[in-house]
Amino acid sequence: MVFIALLVLLIAMFAGVAVPFAFTLCIVVLMVSGGYDSAFLVPYGITKVATSTLLSIPLFIMAGALMSRGKIGDQLVGVVDVFFGHVRGGLAVVATCACALFGSVTGSACATLSCIGSIMFPRMDAANYPKGPMAALMASNAVLGMLIPPSGVMILFCWVGGQSVLAAFLAGVIPGLMLTFLFSVIMLFVLRKYKDIKTFPEPSRAEKVELFKKRGKASVPALLMPVIILGGIYGGIMTTTEAAAVAVLYSLPVGFYIYKGLTRRAYWEAMVESATTTGVIMVMAFAMMMLSRLFVMENLPGAILKLLTSVSSNKYVILFMVNIFMIIIGMLMDDCSGTLLCTPILLPVVMAIGVDPIHFAAILGVNLGLGCVTPPAAPLLYLAARIHNAPIKEMLMPTLWLILFGWIPILLLTTYVPDVALFLPKLILNYIPRM
Repeated sequence: MVFIALLVLLIAMFAGVAVPFAFTLCIVVLMVSGGYDSAFLVPYGITKVATSTLLSIPLFIMAGALMSRGKIGDQLVGVVDVFFGHVRGGLAVVATCACALFGSVTGSACATLSCIGSIMFPRMDAANYPKGPMAALMASNAVLGMLIPPSGVMILFCWVGGQSVLAAFLAGVIPGLMLTFLFSVIMLFVLRKYKDIKTFPEPSRAEKVELFKKRGKASVPALLMPVIILGGIYGGIMTTTEAAAVAVLYSLPVGFYIYKGLTRRAYWEAMVESATTTGVIMVMAFAMMMLSRLFVMENLPGAILKLLTSVSSNKYVILFMVNIFMIIIGMLMDDCSGTLLCTPILLPVVMAIGVDPIHFAAILGVNLGLGCVTPPAAPLLYLAARIHNAPIKEMLMPTLWLILFGWIPILLLTTYVPDVALFLPKLILNYIPRM
């Protein structure tokens, strides 16, 4: 019956039912078929949600909203623009690096796309950059916030899977940086045929130094945010939740008094947006905790492992099938929902075949990121199209280039070369893989 409930969940999501309601529908099917009592499930869900680790999610969301309206993202763009602004297609590199920097503070794909996209798209239009390729690039860039710490996806993964948040953060760094490099190279190649793109004269060395000093000085408060947050976390000074609170507190004076992008109205809008997003995530987390409990009681991970091993007993073939499943899930729902669904189902499966859970955290992040930009669903692709007013058909070919030469190579490396994910946890935290 558990497979029927899972099928109901997938059909509901294909039909466009909101994810929290799709989770709830699956819970009802399992409760009716299995005779489970809500008096047992509801307290369990409440107990699991009432944790300080989960509190970091709304705080990072709030920090991202305040940064977006406080012109902190503008400063991150400006300092990168010094080095690449004069190159043909250089704004694509600027956008990619700015998304990586912004993601290192907020850990949110949607916040990154909304903030950096609102800054970069007008600049790209003024320089005659094609709308389709640029919207496709920004959709993929936004996912860098899922991999480069602090990542909301990694926090949710560790909360559900009972793993080390710091180790999971580090597991996504190398895949995230490799994607940043590949996206920049791919788009420089794609944009070569667009001859109408405006380029600016390269400043002399003295001018570049002076420009860097000017913009660098202005960007110091913005650049200090990831230093304070990540330094505090890995230095053992702050927990992840405390670092998220510091990010919120830091962004307020910087946004109000240094960059003066925050106003009372903008602050109120940021709070409303954060509260709305947080409410959705908390409802999903509550429903998913009850659903994951039912999955465990129905032994869904064991059934999936039996099904996969009936196809092949080879570890690498099973990982390939797991990757396909996660890409499909990423196409159907947002990153948080995908993490909440995949972690309780697949983590026991991959651990049973000898995959380290922190290694799987990186695999999960790359897979869900790929799913978010893979048609036909591709939620981030459509969000980028709406923000930039770009035709979807013009985004498909650039997205295919990014998938074939960016996403898929990094996914294969992350999946089949464990040290891509585990090198930094072992180096910095003396993490001992469980394989």
